[in-house]
Amino acid sequence: MSGPDGKTAQYARNMRLIGHCDQGGRSDGTQIMVADGFAYVAHIFSQGFSVLDVRDPTRPKTIRHIAAPANTWTLHLQQADGLLLVVHAQDQFRRADIRHEADYYKADTRDTGKSTATGQRDYSAGMAVYDLSDPADPRQIGFMAVNGIGLHRIWYVGGRWAYASAQLEGFSDFILITIDMADPTRPEIVGRFWLPGMNIAAGEVPDWPLERGRYSLHHPIVHDDIAYCGWRDGCLVIVDLADKSAPKLLAHRNWAPPFGGGTHNCLPLPDRDLLVVVDEAVLDNGEDGDKPIWLFDIRDKTNPVSISTLPKPSDRDYLAVGGHFGPHNIHENRPGSFVSSSLIFSTWQNGGLRIHDISDAYAPREVGAFVPHAPARHVDPRPDRPLVINTTDVFVDKAGLIYFTDFSGGGLHIAEFTG
Repeated sequence: MSGPDGKTAQYARNMRLIGHCDQGGRSDGTQIMVADGFAYVAHIFSQGFSVLDVRDPTRPKTIRHIAAPANTWTLHLQQADGLLLVVHAQDQFRRADIRHEADYYKADTRDTGKSTATGQRDYSAGMAVYDLSDPADPRQIGFMAVNGIGLHRIWYVGGRWAYASAQLEGFSDFILITIDMADPTRPEIVGRFWLPGMNIAAGEVPDWPLERGRYSLHHPIVHDDIAYCGWRDGCLVIVDLADKSAPKLLAHRNWAPPFGGGTHNCLPLPDRDLLVVVDEAVLDNGEDGDKPIWLFDIRDKTNPVSISTLPKPSDRDYLAVGGHFGPHNIHENRPGSFVSSSLIFSTWQNGGLRIHDISDAYAPREVGAFVPHAPARHVDPRPDRPLVINTTDVFVDKAGLIYFTDFSGGGLHIAEFTG
């Protein structure tokens, strides 16, 4: 198999590629949502998000790009109930003090984008709401502004409530917010939750070493009024959301150190009382430590217990490839998508897309893989980045088709599992 053309693979096991798209030349991709024959792909470097027609998954095509405001990240989005919710936050990679990725994970995320002359921000912070009555042509109908860096990632599966991570003025990093979507043209924050020590404005003092890492909510996944939160170097946090205005801590587990931390996704599998917890690899060549995908027993939500980890890709030495090797994201079993409590679809950056069977929760095993070729050119404008793949996000539709993006510029791949 040869060629960085999107049509072949460096390595494949029980997977078959059926479609590829360069996203209209904006081939960097972060979060992806697929619904009603259209894919919505957020970008990290290409300043906005794109709409792709995937009604024929063998011939996906880009039909629209919606640009972000100046200096603004719109790198995560959610689709449900005919709405598309898109984050707005300061584009951190355009900051002068964040030239390399390691700087981002040590940065002071408190507001640095205000003009000293005007007191105004030079970026947009909050959440944009789009109407998808025409799924090919999102139309903005609302915006929820926040005072701070902005939002990072949202959880919204329809109905009245959305949940997100937000960096608000006065807090040390991103915290949990609950959002009332009763009027989608005017979303409103009604509740906030943070770990003790994060409310700097209230005089709280962190009890963790600030120089060691980020105590920062990546995002929650919510089921039955319980939020399962990846709190980066704070690791796993479980929050009771029965009262949307006053969330309450149920459990906090931290394994960093000795492990690397950087917790990204916490996916509950309610029918099995299991929780899949992903630690994101964020530095090159494994420099940020061991980042597993964990399985927890959550029969007692106040006492989550780790019972196993998913095996890491072993078909080659991916640490020797360069760039990031390790987990980034998983398919999150959204309503209306493919939902499974035995198959876990995960992205491993330079290790491609992997599928694990966790039917035996104490002995997970890899059953599928697809590793694309490196992209032909860089989209990442940062200095000294290796030209390698970075398989980033994954969405599996109801029919079982697997859509996965590439942070570094590999475009959108669409594949099926043949195992």
